[in-house]
Amino acid sequence: MHPRPAGTAHPAAALHRTVEPTLVDVAVVGAGQAGLSAAYHLRRRGFEPDPGAAASLVTLDADDAPGGAWRHRWPSLKMATVNGIHELPGFAVPPADPATPARDVLPAYFAAYEERFDLRVRRPVRVAAVRRVDDDPRGRLRVQTDAGTWDARYVINATGTWRRPFWPVYPGAESFGGRQLHVHDYVSADEFAGRRVVVVGAGISAVQLLEEISHVADTFWTTRREITWEAAEFDTAARVAAIAGVEERVRRGLPPGSVISVTGQHWTPWARAAQRRGVLVRHPMFRAIEPGGVRMPDGAFEPADVILWATGFRADIGHLAPLGLRTAAGGIRVADGRSTDEPRLFLIGYGPSQSTVGANRAGRDAVRQIMAAREPAAAG
Repeated sequence: MHPRPAGTAHPAAALHRTVEPTLVDVAVVGAGQAGLSAAYHLRRRGFEPDPGAAASLVTLDADDAPGGAWRHRWPSLKMATVNGIHELPGFAVPPADPATPARDVLPAYFAAYEERFDLRVRRPVRVAAVRRVDDDPRGRLRVQTDAGTWDARYVINATGTWRRPFWPVYPGAESFGGRQLHVHDYVSADEFAGRRVVVVGAGISAVQLLEEISHVADTFWTTRREITWEAAEFDTAARVAAIAGVEERVRRGLPPGSVISVTGQHWTPWARAAQRRGVLVRHPMFRAIEPGGVRMPDGAFEPADVILWATGFRADIGHLAPLGLRTAAGGIRVADGRSTDEPRLFLIGYGPSQSTVGANRAGRDAVRQIMAAREPAAAG
C-alpha cells in the first residue's frame, strides 16, 4: 500500500466537504425503465427539473447516454426475443424490425422519451451515498454524488441490477485454464465457435444463450436445482403472478430473489427450439472447477473451454447503506414500493418491480404516494 502524499485528502473526504447542497423535492436515482416512469409521472403532476420551482425534481443517471441496461445487452438479443413489456408510459415504442438488436432500438427510444417529456436527466452522475441530513423524520435525505449534492424531501431509487452481476463462489474457480464470463459481458456466440461451453443458470437468459451458443459450440447446461417447467407460456398473467410472489418476499425484508424461484421456468420460443434440437438437457451443478473443466457430483469430469455464468444480478443499492435499512435476512423491507423503515425512500426496479411491467406501475405508484403526502402539508 502506497502512502498518501502529505496534504492529500482521502477520496471519500470529497463527499464531506462543506458544499452547499441543492434543495429539491424529489431526487430520482437511475434513468432506466423505472426511473423514467417515475420522472414522467412527476412531470405530469407539475414537478419541474429546476431547483427553483415550487415543486422540483432532479433525475440522476450513472450512464453517459440514455437507454439504461438496454445499452449493454448483447447484439443477438433482437426485438423479436425481448422478454416482457418494454414500453414506457405515455409514449409507445416506434415500430421496429423484429430482427433489429434491442440495444439499437430501445436506447434511441429512451432518448426520444426523455426529450419528449423534458425530463432533463443529469448524466453521467454516480451516486456515492444517500443519508439522512438530521434526526428529523420529516427532514431531508442527502444524495451525495461525484457531481454535487442534493437534499431531497423524497428519494426514488431506481438503480436496478445491471451493475451488480452475481458470480457464485466455487472451489477451484481461480485454477480454470479457460475463459469465465458472466452474461453481463456476453457479446456473441461466434466467439465460442468450436469450443465446449458450460452454461450455468436456470433463468430465461441461460436458456436463451444455451440455444444460441449450441449452434456453434458443444454446450453443457448445469443448474443448482431441477427445472420446473410450467405448461403455460410466460404471458402477462404469469408475470403478474411472479410480481406478487416477489412482493411478499420484500415485505418481509428478504432478498427479492428471482422470478424463476417464484414461478418456475416457462416455455419460450428459444426453449422450444433448444428442446427440438436436443440441447435442452439439464445437468446437476458441478461441485468444483478444475484447470480443464468441471467435476460433477458423481465424480465424473466434464471438459470445458468456457464457463458462462448466467446466474443473475443483485440489487444495486450499496449507496443506500448509510440509511441502515438492511434486515438480518439481507434485504430491505419494502411495501408498495416504499421503504417500511424509511418512508422518504422509494425503491422501484427492486423486488416485484424488477420486471418492465412492474417498473412502470411502481413509478406511477411512488408518485401517487408522494402526492398524497404533499397535499395535506400544502393544505396546512
